[in-house]
Amino acid sequence: MAVYFFNTLNRKKEEFKPLKDNEVGFYTCGPTVYNFAHIGNFRAYIFEDLLRRALKYHGYKVKQVMNLTDVDDKTIRDSQKVKMSLNDFTAQYKKAFFEDLKTLKIEAAEVYPAATDHIAEMIELIEVLMEKGYAYQASDKSVYFSIAKFPEYGKLAKIDMENQRAGVRIDTDEYEKDSVADFALWKAYSEADGDVMWDSPWGKGRPGWHIECSAMSMKYLGKTFDIHTGGVDNMFPHHEDEIAQSESANGCTYVNYWLHCAHLIVNGEKMSKSLGNFFTLRELIEKGYTGSEIRWVLLGTHYRKKLNFTFEACDQARTQLKKFSDMFIQLNKAQGGAVVEIDVLISETEEHFKRAIGDDLNISDALSAVYGLYNGVKKLVNDNCAGDYASLAKNDAEKIIIQFKRFNEVLDCLDFDVQEEIVEIDDDIQSLAEQRFQARNNRDWAEADRLRDELKERGYVVEDSKDGWNLKKID
Repeated sequence: MAVYFFNTLNRKKEEFKPLKDNEVGFYTCGPTVYNFAHIGNFRAYIFEDLLRRALKYHGYKVKQVMNLTDVDDKTIRDSQKVKMSLNDFTAQYKKAFFEDLKTLKIEAAEVYPAATDHIAEMIELIEVLMEKGYAYQASDKSVYFSIAKFPEYGKLAKIDMENQRAGVRIDTDEYEKDSVADFALWKAYSEADGDVMWDSPWGKGRPGWHIECSAMSMKYLGKTFDIHTGGVDNMFPHHEDEIAQSESANGCTYVNYWLHCAHLIVNGEKMSKSLGNFFTLRELIEKGYTGSEIRWVLLGTHYRKKLNFTFEACDQARTQLKKFSDMFIQLNKAQGGAVVEIDVLISETEEHFKRAIGDDLNISDALSAVYGLYNGVKKLVNDNCAGDYASLAKNDAEKIIIQFKRFNEVLDCLDFDVQEEIVEIDDDIQSLAEQRFQARNNRDWAEADRLRDELKERGYVVEDSKDGWNLKKID
């Protein structure tokens, strides 16, 4: 089954064809480790986790590289504020980041290169650019990339280079989207850097942010690789600069498929501390939400659409995931002899899910396949077992659970080990349920409905089966 992605470079959906059969190399722009990652960051990391899992679901072997930016303007600035060494300062946030990945069940990448461990590779790449005439050392002793030497500059972000100013230089790692200019590859040492410096052929200094990703991706994935991902805010200047310096140095295509995810907003507004809608993952966990519930919300909107994060969505996620857990509890009780036509339903929903997840990660359609299996199972049990899962053949129940686990290879939100909650029921509640059951047997539907409503008002729902009834506490 073919896989398709929307390639930002060409602005269209394309069939995915990796460089090597059944193997995919992709690079992910990871965190700048100067603080705890926020939910906007994790929207991108969940999208990349979905991409990774979807590729594996389609049978590909994946090599993912996610960088850790542990030297840049922000890490130096903030480490100095708290009077910590750069290494000690960033180490605490690296540790927190990996803890957060586990909370959200984001699969580990094959390689997590830290920028400070790859300075030699960055210097080597800059030397190549200098030798080929794409880079120059300016009067401030820093080394810059000359965008005038790369005619294709702007092809990712679709920038009209003819109307841009030439000869402007920028030495900051991040700059405004209208600042098309020569960018720093190596920053000459200044007192503001404190003790953060390395020796180079151009004097003491440190690398610019953009050169870091090019050097590390080349080391682990080669001069050309399959997929590069990130948020739309990385497209320019960061990814544009990566393309320019990489293709200038190597004389070949840098990346074949570029995938970018849209922003996360909160309650319909841009996330910001001033609005009080800025949240780290840890703050959401403190509010009582689980990693699976947050993952379900971050997963549920197509990656190229803005995701509106709300607490109501988290509450809905809790309700939805509980429905699946309740079904798994009931399926585990199956020991009867009722055989249902489950194979066709499983086959259809599996094909539906696989096709959807391979269609540019169409998560909405994929989830419709998951709900299709859920609703289809309920209907089969109601039609063939009078709603009693215990009457279902154990073999059929096991097939259903296996298919949900197959879906969970991509979703990883479903809980198959949840235990049925034992609720002690008062005698008067038990008596009302027995009276209702008797009213149903006597075909006194009005009285049965009245007693059902009274039970509901008191916090219980009654479920009928062919052998009687069950009471469940309403959350």
